[in-house]
Amino acid sequence: MKNRLFAALTAAVLALTLLLPSLANAQKLNQQLAAGSVLEIIKKRGSIKVGMSTFVPWAMRNKNGGLTGYEIDVAKKLAEDMGVKAEFVPTAWDGIIPALLAGKFDIIIAGMSITPERNLTVNFSLPYANSGIQMVASKKLAAGLSTLEDFDKPEIVLAVRRGATPATAAKRLMPKATLRQFDEDALALQEVLNDKAHAFVTSTPTPAFEVLKHPGILFLPIPEPFVQGAEGFALRKGDPDALNFFNNWILLRQQDGWLKERHDYWFKTRDWAGQVME
Repeated sequence: MKNRLFAALTAAVLALTLLLPSLANAQKLNQQLAAGSVLEIIKKRGSIKVGMSTFVPWAMRNKNGGLTGYEIDVAKKLAEDMGVKAEFVPTAWDGIIPALLAGKFDIIIAGMSITPERNLTVNFSLPYANSGIQMVASKKLAAGLSTLEDFDKPEIVLAVRRGATPATAAKRLMPKATLRQFDEDALALQEVLNDKAHAFVTSTPTPAFEVLKHPGILFLPIPEPFVQGAEGFALRKGDPDALNFFNNWILLRQQDGWLKERHDYWFKTRDWAGQVME
């Protein structure tokens, strides 16, 4: 009996001896990961560099040339809670993920919808906003059109923003339509206003806002969004500490109602309209 007990204790000690280096290596690896996190870079720099692109009402230029909008509020609040400053890096939408991977900024906060394709390249936080995809159409060119099938014809021209989720959705849902792509929302919308495109496919609430601004020219052919989306922060892969922090920040700001209050202001009212450039 004693020999068996001695043998068991010996085996346990040997196993622990073999395990200790592995535990030490794991702890060292965790420390290296933490030290290399973008969170440490942000804290040392004293600012968080935010990649963004202008979308109504996510991010817009105000009449003084500064940035305003839902994304701007979110990024500034995030920076405030981190004890740093928010530094915005305006970037063309179709190059925003490559710019993140190249280290031009720390994070993308730009109304970016979470998709499997993007998630292969970047990590996404939990959703901090939910939007939909809708279209606003020309009364002159699109009168009588009221379904996706009506717009899915070669003679129908759809204006979209290049590289954005609505462009992908339009191509998938209306593959027969002619897609005309632009680098800015304003240019895509102008194509419809100039009677050169039947409709502009974009994220909510832009279609409803544009109908309010141009009631005699534009209408909503399909009143409800035909695709629902979820938007998250995007960051480089291999940084579990940063992903954990941003996820928890979103959870806390959802629980205290701050994100909802800001989202409702920018997406459900036009109280801010007089502050921004047309």
